Amino acid sequence: MTSKLHLFFSNSTPLATATVVILSLLMSGCNGHSTDMSDDDINFETGKIVQVDTSSAIGQSAELALFYPDDEISNISWRQIDGEGVTLLTKNSKVIAFTPETAGIYSFAVSFTLNNGASQTINHHITVSEQTSQIATRLAHTVLSDNKVSLRVFTEASIDNASIKWLQVSGPKISFSQDNTDGELAVFFTAPSVTKDTLLTFEVTANDASQSFTDKVVVLVEPAEKIASNAYFDTRVAQVFPYHSNSPFADSLVSCTYSNTLSSSCTLAKLPLLAKATSIPTINDIMDRVIVSHQWMGDRFRDFLINNDPNNDFKHLLRATTAIVISYDIRPSFYWAATGAIYLDAQNFWLTPGERDTINEAPDFRSDFGKELQFVMPWRYVKNNDYADAYFANDQRVTRTTDDGFYRLASLLYHELAHANDFFPSTEWFSHDSQSRILDAALSTNFESDNLAIAFPLQSSEMRSLAQVSFAGVSATDAQKSYLTADIEGFFSPDHATGYYAYSSEREDYALLFEELMMQSRFNVFRDVAITNLPNGENISATDYIVTWGQRGRIGTETIKQRVAYSATRVLAEFDSIAALAQVPAPIPMIVGDDWLENLTISPTVQAKQINKQAKTSDNLFGEINMQRPISERYYHKTLPNH
Repeated sequence: MTSKLHLFFSNSTPLATATVVILSLLMSGCNGHSTDMSDDDINFETGKIVQVDTSSAIGQSAELALFYPDDEISNISWRQIDGEGVTLLTKNSKVIAFTPETAGIYSFAVSFTLNNGASQTINHHITVSEQTSQIATRLAHTVLSDNKVSLRVFTEASIDNASIKWLQVSGPKISFSQDNTDGELAVFFTAPSVTKDTLLTFEVTANDASQSFTDKVVVLVEPAEKIASNAYFDTRVAQVFPYHSNSPFADSLVSCTYSNTLSSSCTLAKLPLLAKATSIPTINDIMDRVIVSHQWMGDRFRDFLINNDPNNDFKHLLRATTAIVISYDIRPSFYWAATGAIYLDAQNFWLTPGERDTINEAPDFRSDFGKELQFVMPWRYVKNNDYADAYFANDQRVTRTTDDGFYRLASLLYHELAHANDFFPSTEWFSHDSQSRILDAALSTNFESDNLAIAFPLQSSEMRSLAQVSFAGVSATDAQKSYLTADIEGFFSPDHATGYYAYSSEREDYALLFEELMMQSRFNVFRDVAITNLPNGENISATDYIVTWGQRGRIGTETIKQRVAYSATRVLAEFDSIAALAQVPAPIPMIVGDDWLENLTISPTVQAKQINKQAKTSDNLFGEINMQRPISERYYHKTLPNH
């Protein structure tokens, strides 16, 4: 693994360089925590391109920052003018970063417009040595005041990760979310509030058996207006832009869906449902509704629609939305009736390591929900007795294919777009007054999910209460803490839910039924659900989770099929759900007493393969197996505003 911090320093004077060195030495005993410091601790030259690392090595992230704190610049455009070709994923931002794979001189030009309307172009070059970096910190980028920030250091095998130390070198003091950052591969913090462009610089050090290595990283913080108390998004959101700049909705897309100034739902006249514009949307129709923080995210979504929607399921389901928002800071994905938009985590779209670097990886705030309980209910999607999707740990520098994450994205879209078509069912697309607010129109609907709960209700009050603990953060009662896996089996297995999350709300129950049918019918991908113990200790792996009860393809249960039909026939009328349900086989029981990994190969139609249990570590468990905490990351219900 390789990781490094990227700091942006100007083509500075020897005095400025000396200041950096002195500060690093003075602060080296801070155990990764910054002391009080101001913007002026390092005097970056303004009106220039800042390069923090005076030298760069192969495999080490190289960054440049356009630093104009005393002017408002716009129309930024970076281009490479010499050297081995590199991909610039933020070429319209004040900060660019890339990882050189060969030595040489890399030259760049940036054009921009000053506040007085004058155009300007600056050139800069970076010299990359023949040396290969042992640590590399990523990723230098631009954020707004109060944005969430994550940085990760990648290390080669020779590095002792326990020796990693993080140090803030300049800028207003920040507080890392960890109490101690020593030995941490990734750090998280909130950008400070600033009144002008400000550079935060950090340094990371790590050792191998014989020497110490250092890398730097920079974050450029831009000022932003204070968030009003009645804002729909009460924490800072990223800067986003319409994927199609000439979209007929370009002027309203951002302000109506992903802005800290949004304090009241827009009208359907200002941002109508996609169905209002066309009953058979083309890809261009859909991309006119896409908003992104990075151009590549829109490119990937467009490719997905072109290459992976042969039945037009997603195009049809998107008719019930007003917009699609894909941003580096959205985690987890969700649909929100307040705006009528679907919000997608960019983790679903990256293909290259560079694309992945641009995504914030801050942990989900619900990660600790339900830890006092004595059980978990893992779930996963499987195909041919294997995980349907490939999993790559955050510290892996890999390039993946569109197939590697396809089923995860498909199931996510089926789920979230089922919500959209619950709030805006096809029977009501053309009945709303265009002057109605989106939120008011959504809440005025005759919810099919409510009708499902009346016609085919779930029975277990115990599971419903437990779901509030696991998914909403309600404190567990003493009785709930005492429940064993056998108790949970008694509550869950005779009932008619497809998974634990269905008990969190009628809306989620409705969406899960549709999602599972579509995955099985369209792709022959089956959903596993189980009840297992909650192991304690360190180095926990999938083999520590022992199955008390479990099933593959639970929607094949006869009493559940009628609930599935109720949901699917209403969510997507173009899909013949009754014919699909006729092909759904009976569920396959898991082997009680075997662990979660051993139960991967229970389908009889595929020859069981040898499983490398050692490879299924706790990291894989968190990412692949979709235990309780990853379920929280996967599914999310954002509370609707009361105004």
